[in-house]
Amino acid sequence: MGIPHMDMYNFSVVRDLRKRDGMTIADLSERTGISTAVISKLERNQTVAELKTLFRLARAFGLTASEMLALVESRTAQAKRETDRIAGDFHFRQIEFANSQCYYAEAPKGASRSNPDAHRDDCEVCWVLEGQVRIDLPYEHHILAAGDCLQFDAVFEHSYEVLEDC
Repeated sequence: MGIPHMDMYNFSVVRDLRKRDGMTIADLSERTGISTAVISKLERNQTVAELKTLFRLARAFGLTASEMLALVESRTAQAKRETDRIAGDFHFRQIEFANSQCYYAEAPKGASRSNPDAHRDDCEVCWVLEGQVRIDLPYEHHILAAGDCLQFDAVFEHSYEVLEDC
């Protein structure tokens, strides 16, 4: 019988991050204060990191502890079916997972949305596949055409105005 936590976490990602940053185990040990033996066991997925260790590793790779935990969390594929939603002149097809929401929207010229639904997300990405859209943020305005993409903090008030069918 295997170790129960091994089904939940995969710390071998530490090796991938270390190699990505061009570090040896000794380099990572020096940077974090974690022994080479512990790092080696983590990379071979023979143990799990304590919170303090997870925090030190995360900082060494320029991540937050929660980002590091998300990377080591073992996940299986998740399948979902899209749902539809109409909001004003916007027709949304959407897929939602615990950690992300993806929307495909269609709207005619002249359609607009002010103060869209409240977000719990850190950021919103708008990628215009066809047409033209104006996005207004508190101190900026952007006009996106087909092929353009904009990422912004979704907590800020924002609005969309469709300048060409999209």
